[in-house]
Amino acid sequence: MKLWVLRHAPVLLPPGLCYGASDVPADEGATLEAARVASTALPRGVPMWVSALGRAGRLAQHLHALRPDLGPAVVDARLNEMDFGSWELQRWNSIPRSAIDAWTADFDHHRFGGVESTREVVGRVACALADLRSRVGADGQALWVTHAGVIRAVRHLAARGDMAVGDASRWPTAAVPHGALMQLTIAT
Repeated sequence: MKLWVLRHAPVLLPPGLCYGASDVPADEGATLEAARVASTALPRGVPMWVSALGRAGRLAQHLHALRPDLGPAVVDARLNEMDFGSWELQRWNSIPRSAIDAWTADFDHHRFGGVESTREVVGRVACALADLRSRVGADGQALWVTHAGVIRAVRHLAARGDMAVGDASRWPTAAVPHGALMQLTIAT
């Protein structure tokens, strides 16, 4: 299965803030540009799913306006970014080093900010992938308009085929740039 992933545009927040599940808006001009670029690269008729967060939803709306053949996006909250709980909208450099160390020491299971662990994110993404595969088939393709953490989870699953992350060194570190489109092959 081929999965196209499109990350939302940069958010309208000061640099250095921890945000994930917070529904913060993205830069409208950058969102329009990301939709324009993606509209020229995507194959005809690829079905589209989108995170329930507005910054991804707005990008999907613009993309659909440019490419009606993609159909309206199906909203799936499993494509939302990781929930950082009490650390949402806090400056990364104000989060105690001990909190970050606790997360990296038990990267799979620790709920950074108290809400969601990396394993839980990978689990919901794996479920979304399984549902997607049943809808589009092993030889099909689809587009997810989503977030960096979800894209990292997809890359982890595609590379390792396993929900277990283990330690932080096994997590894909390279982030997909804001507004960027990437194609991944997901083994069946």
